[in-house]
Amino acid sequence: MQESIIEIKSLNKYYGKFKALNQVDLSFPKGKIIGLLGPNGSGKTTMIKILTGLLKQYQGEVLIDGSPISIESKKIISYLPDKNCLPNKWNVLDALEFFKDFYEDFEYDKAKQLIMQLGIDMNKKFKSLSKGTKEKLQLSLVLSRKAKIYIFDEPIAGVDPAARDLIFHMILNHHHEDSTIIICTHLISEVEDILDYAIFLNQGKVYLREDVNKIKESSGKSLNEVFKEVYRYAPIN
Repeated sequence: MQESIIEIKSLNKYYGKFKALNQVDLSFPKGKIIGLLGPNGSGKTTMIKILTGLLKQYQGEVLIDGSPISIESKKIISYLPDKNCLPNKWNVLDALEFFKDFYEDFEYDKAKQLIMQLGIDMNKKFKSLSKGTKEKLQLSLVLSRKAKIYIFDEPIAGVDPAARDLIFHMILNHHHEDSTIIICTHLISEVEDILDYAIFLNQGKVYLREDVNKIKESSGKSLNEVFKEVYRYAPIN
C-alpha cells in the first residue's frame, strides 16, 4: 500500500447551509506531484485552507504526516495562496527578512539567489511589481523552505504562457527533495504533463482519484479530456 502524507476521513465543511465539502475521504500519496483539480467553486480552496490551518471549523478527521492539524503541521507545509500575501509597502528585502525570521526551515541564500536569477530588484516595493513578478517572488520564497509539503493554489492563473513555463520549471527544480507537491488548479491542460496523481473535486465531492498514467491508460485519453467528461456529466446539487 502506498504511503500517504495526508489522510482525510469523513470531511464536511459548511458555510451556513451551503456544504462546501461533502463527506470527503482522501489519501495524498507521499513524494508525488498531485493535482487537486476542479472548476471554480468545487471545494479546492476550502480543502487547502483546512490543510493549512486557515479554516478550523469543520467535521471529520484530517491527519498530516500522521498527526492532527496543529502548529507542528504548519511547520512542514509551505503554502502559496491564490492571492498576493505580501504587504504592498514591503520591498523584496523586507520579504526575505520576514521569511528568515518566521520560518526555521527557510534557506535565505537560496531564496536570494533565485530572486537575483529572476532579475528582481531587491529594493523594489511589492506594490510596484507586475503580477507575474509578484508571483515569481512569492514562489521563490515558498520554494526556499525545506518543507515536506508544498501547496500551490492556482499558481498559474492570470499569468502569460512564458511565465507559466517558468513557474513549473521552478516548482519542479527547486522544491525540497522527497517532498509532496499539491497544485490546486482548474487549468488541467497546463499541468497534466507534470502531475503524478490527480484528484477531481466537484460540488465538494471526490469524483476521481488515481495515478495519472493509469487514468490515461484506462481511458485512452488525455487528463484534460477525462476532466471535461467528468464535469460534463457530474451532477449539480
